[in-house]
Amino acid sequence: MNGILGLYEVALPVRDLARAADFHRALLGFEVVHADDQRRWLFLRLGDAAMLVLQQEDAPRRLHLALRVAEDQLGGWRRRIANHGIAVEGPIELPWIPARSLYFSDPDGHELELIALDGRHREHGR
Repeated sequence: MNGILGLYEVALPVRDLARAADFHRALLGFEVVHADDQRRWLFLRLGDAAMLVLQQEDAPRRLHLALRVAEDQLGGWRRRIANHGIAVEGPIELPWIPARSLYFSDPDGHELELIALDGRHREHGR
């Protein structure tokens, strides 16, 4: 039996904590819950869904982060991202999952994905 319920926390290296926090708060709705000034880390939470740890580094590497959204909200998310002046690609069909996704980048060049699993996902036993 697997007791894991899902992925909760992801650490994301960034150049500027304040700029990165503003981006994730304004666009995605994260809220700052803790600052570790000694390590230059900032903890952000999205309700009970996820924790994002922004870690300031001089030369951050680029990563990919996917957040799950509801199928019927994908269009609204696309408009919201575009209204923030951010280039957004998609929705792109991912039949092998199956899902549809939007892709965009944060200020540090990390590729962010908003993924909406469709009803066929449940039919595939996932």
